[in-house]
Amino acid sequence: MRRPIKVLGISGSPRRHGNTETLLDAVLDGAAEAAGSIEKVILRSLDYASCRGCNACHKTGVCVIRDSLTPVFDKIADADVLVLASPIYSMGITAETKGLIDRTQFLWARKFILKNLYYPANQIRRRKGIFVSTAGLGWENVFDAAFPAVTAFFNTTGFDYWDNVIANDLDRYGGIEGHPTALTEAHEKGRRVVELLKRMEEESLSSAPGT
Repeated sequence: MRRPIKVLGISGSPRRHGNTETLLDAVLDGAAEAAGSIEKVILRSLDYASCRGCNACHKTGVCVIRDSLTPVFDKIADADVLVLASPIYSMGITAETKGLIDRTQFLWARKFILKNLYYPANQIRRRKGIFVSTAGLGWENVFDAAFPAVTAFFNTTGFDYWDNVIANDLDRYGGIEGHPTALTEAHEKGRRVVELLKRMEEESLSSAPGT
């Protein structure tokens, strides 16, 4: 039996069940509808420290900090789809989200300094990253400062940055529930990404020698 597509959602919002987590839940619901195996991590509920900048991982490839964020990296390594969610605070991602991203320095060290971590292109193609975000402002560029950090996060963790699920102007809409399309589109993208990976797996199996 083929294993289900594993979808890991990470909420970096400091507010529970707010606009961003609701949008994330819509993505996860869509993934579950397509028979994906979903799990959600709430960063604000974890007790973790930010990167110390000690550079010890540059020599060992291991972060010296051991806390409740440590097992999250095992979940990330095991995921097929990684959905990172953060609202826009002061024109960027939240402190909770940035703390997670900074803690991936040990993976960066393994890739670029120690050179003992390599993600083959075919592996990256089969692992999809989605960024979920909301903003109160209606400015078209309100998400622009978030994208570089999110891109670095997906690159460091070995995911193809597949798509965004973003909704701005929520002050005008009175929150995500008032947005005319965001929740439906989020649900659809969650379903689509799982179905895409299933098709890719089927194509790989059908083209394998002896099939």
